[in-house]
Amino acid sequence: MATDADVGREGLGATFRWTVESLASPTSERQREIRRIVALCVPFLTLLTFSGIFPLTEMFRISFSESRLTTEGFTLEYYRQLVADPYYRTIAFNTLWFAAATTVASIAVAVPVAHSLEKYDLPAKSVILTVLSFPNSLPGIVAAFMIIVLFGNTGIITNFFAALSGRSPFDLAMATSVVGLFFAYLYSMIPRALLLLRGTYAEVNTDAEEAARSLGASPLQTFRYVTLPQIKPGLIGAFILVFRTALAIFGTILILKSLLVWTLQIDREIAQGFNIAQASAMATVWFVFVFGFTLVALRYTSAEVSI
Repeated sequence: MATDADVGREGLGATFRWTVESLASPTSERQREIRRIVALCVPFLTLLTFSGIFPLTEMFRISFSESRLTTEGFTLEYYRQLVADPYYRTIAFNTLWFAAATTVASIAVAVPVAHSLEKYDLPAKSVILTVLSFPNSLPGIVAAFMIIVLFGNTGIITNFFAALSGRSPFDLAMATSVVGLFFAYLYSMIPRALLLLRGTYAEVNTDAEEAARSLGASPLQTFRYVTLPQIKPGLIGAFILVFRTALAIFGTILILKSLLVWTLQIDREIAQGFNIAQASAMATVWFVFVFGFTLVALRYTSAEVSI
């Protein structure tokens, strides 16, 4: 006599066979559509498995290992250290405030630039856009080197101001200071915010703006009460993208080394202390924070769009 478990297994087996047969030899338009969707998802799922799920799972497992070099035992010591040690709390604070500051500054620059590119007939607009978006193609190490060329001890801008003020270039150089790092971050992040905001500006209702101007609103009032509410979802999206970029930057901070942040400390744990378990714990915390921040922010963006 067949049990409920046997019936359940037979039902699952029949469903699986039907699914495989419909994908291999679809007989209806719906089945053909499902096969196309599955075929399109296979490359993504493969990439997700080997570059996402597998390494993250292994990293998560290592972070609980009692051994620093091999996966053995179970301990919460490395996570406890991240919470209890003031050294790691300072690194977390540095990472968050610097990422937030550079994000706000990047968006503050990108908004008027995107506004100008979309609202005004500028000469050589395509050339301007190409130049402004070019940093997207450069690695962080190149951005750091450019800051050294401009603001280092022998930098162009450093020596220019040294000649004007009569001071030593060594006193004015700021490439390896927090200010120099700030400009290096902006160099990489402003183009990302700009490209996203340009797409947002393309969807702005210009008729509403013209109506506001015809009713006597000033350009600033028109932007505040008409344009800004329309680009708000784009601003939130730009904030998400740029803030995540700021949290992930490594090449720039590795060269300038003017502020100890999370990604640089992960590198130090591996390169200097060869503490793979601690580095894995830090990377796990970083991933969970970024994933959670993105999930919450995107839900807020969707709510803004639906209003």
